[in-house]
Amino acid sequence: MLGSGDESVSCIACGASVPREDAREYDKHGDRWDRDGKRFEHLCKPCFRDLAKQPRRGLEATLEAAGAGRVDDAEFVARFLDAAGEEQPGRE
Repeated sequence: MLGSGDESVSCIACGASVPREDAREYDKHGDRWDRDGKRFEHLCKPCFRDLAKQPRRGLEATLEAAGAGRVDDAEFVARFLDAAGEEQPGRE
């Protein structure tokens, strides 16, 4: 579905409101070409350029399992690092 051209969207990284035509689509599933039934989020061009364009298979599931948006930041980071197999600072 194409917008009307004067539609504004919010950047999910910095919160800036930008015209839809000046934004880039972000698909949390990593497959922006499969469009059926999806609602895309958006990034402004500067934030899009700053993204690492690495594969992220399983990232969304790991973020959800770590409590993204449901637990405080410290707990989320600890859970995420445990799930990712990373050494946590300050833990022995």
